[in-house]
Parts: sequence; structure tokens; C-alpha cells
Amino acid sequence: MAVSSEQELLQAARAGHDGAFEPLVQPYRGELHAHCYRMLGSVHDAEDAVQEALLRSWRGLKRFEGRSSLRSWLYTIATNTCLNHLAKRPKRVLPVDYGPSWDPHDGVGEPVVESVWIEPYPDSQLGDAVASPEARYEQRESVELAFVAALQHLPANQRAALILREVLGFSAAEVAEALETSVASVNSALQRARKTVDEKLPEQTQQATLRELGDERLREIVERYIAALGSDDVDAVVAMLADDAAWSMPPLASWFRGLDDVAGFLARGPMSGEWRWRRLATTANGQPTVAAYTWDEAEGCYLPFALDVITFEGNRIKEVTAFLTRVMAGRDPEYYARFPDQALDPARNVFESFGLPPRIA
Repeated sequence: MAVSSEQELLQAARAGHDGAFEPLVQPYRGELHAHCYRMLGSVHDAEDAVQEALLRSWRGLKRFEGRSSLRSWLYTIATNTCLNHLAKRPKRVLPVDYGPSWDPHDGVGEPVVESVWIEPYPDSQLGDAVASPEARYEQRESVELAFVAALQHLPANQRAALILREVLGFSAAEVAEALETSVASVNSALQRARKTVDEKLPEQTQQATLRELGDERLREIVERYIAALGSDDVDAVVAMLADDAAWSMPPLASWFRGLDDVAGFLARGPMSGEWRWRRLATTANGQPTVAAYTWDEAEGCYLPFALDVITFEGNRIKEVTAFLTRVMAGRDPEYYARFPDQALDPARNVFESFGLPPRIA
């Protein structure tokens, strides 16, 4: 059965025709995934939420009366699915919001076993290849680490209202219907949400900063960063940092603030000369990112170690958030001192979802 328009697909799906539902919802799958990521701060949780929401949509399709658009209806189901997920687990954060910075002389500490960390987001999930340059800019701005982290500080209903109204552009009436509340309640929630988010966000988004730097200048900085790390040149890395730069490594709760402490950590840890590295440039959360691989003697190749998501302030690196891919379990402090030697954790090894090779010879 050949169908083309959304209305034809909708009618066919409601009539029970096999194969009509998937092409009906496929155009919305990418944006729904990004929406669930903003709500939940986790790629894995977002995938679960999208699957659950689409299953609920399929089961409830015959009850869809068309009073709202299909897109609005799908977002309502996805939003409420996320709200159900949020009611069952703690909020996700970044280490810089979890506790105070550490002294590098104290090592890197133990990880937080509980799933409390925001996860990196593959830009490819945004599905913005056919979008206009301005639309791509807005999509990537809405998944930047700072913005996603700020959202996680909001109560769930405020978070949903802010995303639906200001990121996705639904009307206050549509948001009220999705959240089963009044327009007045939505506007009140938005006012409180904007205040909280504005207090958490920097003055300028990363997309604006990256535009000012320009592609050529940005590429040169990232290449210089990779070269400095590769030669264990701590001074060269520090020279690229803002004065109050931060370096964190979820799932470890420890993080370091300021040039001296970051330099001390690098010299004692990844840039001590004890490990062999390879690095590749990529992107995550709409930001420049460097994928780090460490040599594994048993495998005879370099295996994924961390995704360094880089946040800029002007032409300086303000933050490096290194999302580790290794198993983090054990009580011996020496275990964490040598975490680059630990085995890959399948739950954290997200390299392939970023289009990165699973190993480098």
C-alpha cells in the first residue's frame, strides 16, 4: 500500500494497516529523542522514554481525534512519559554541581555508583542535516551541557513547561493541555523556571562563542589541545585554559578548579607519562569534543577511555567534562589512581554512537 502524506499515513495506521505507524512517527523520532534527553539528562533514559512513548502512541492512536497536531500529541505523550521517569529517580547533574572541587593531592576519589550524572549527547541524534543553519544553531544550543545541566535543577513540571514553551515553541495553551493544568499555572511555572535557569547559565551560549571563534580558529585550538595532551605538555594545556577553568570526570565525583589544581591533576594523572594515548576530534552536545583512547596491551590496540566535551569562554577553555568509559568499582584507593587501566564498561562506552571507531590499531 503506497501512502505519502501524514494524513494518509495516519488514516492507514488508525485503520490497523501494518507498516503505516513507523513511517508516520519516523519524522518526529529524532526531535522526540532530543526532547526526552533535555528532560532526563541521559541518552539511555531518553531512548527508553521514546520507545515507551511511541508504544503508548501506537496503542492510543485510535483515540487520537486530531484536535491538535500529531506532533503536539506525540510531544504530550513523550513529556508525560518523561515526568513518570523523573518521579522514580534522582535528578542528574554534572560533578561541578554535585559537590565542591578537590585538591589534586587527594587523588580522584571513588565514583558515585548511583546513576546521577548527565550523559553526553551525540549531535547526530538531532537529525539536523536538512535543517536551515539557524535551526541547526538553535537545536545545538538547546542540548549544550550548561543548558541541560541548568534544566535538571528545575522541578519536573517547570522543566517540561520551559522546554515545551521556549525550546519547542508550543503556545501556553498547548503546554497547559499537555501538562493538564491551566495557562495561568504554566505562565507562573515559566516565570520561576526562567529565573532559575538564567542564574545557572553563562552570559553567552556556546553556539554564540563558537560562531565568534570561527571554524578555522576553533579547529586550530582543538588541534593544539590534542597535540599538547599527546606530548604530555602540561604547561601547554594550562596555557589554553581560563583562569578559573574546571576539569571533571563523571562518574567520578571529584573535579578540579583553577590552573594550579588542574595542572596538578594532569601531571599526576593522564599526563604523567604512564599511559599511551590516541585522540580524535568529534562533537557532543553541540560542542567541540575530543575522544581519548588508551593502549590496551592484552587487546593490542587503543580502546575508548573518555569523551572530553570542551566548553569555551572566549578563546580559552573554561571546562573539560571528561565522560569516562571504564569500569568504576572497588574500594582500594589505588584502583582509582589507575583508572585508565580498568576494563571498558559497556554501559558507559558510547563511542560508536558518536561515529567513533571502537578501537584504534
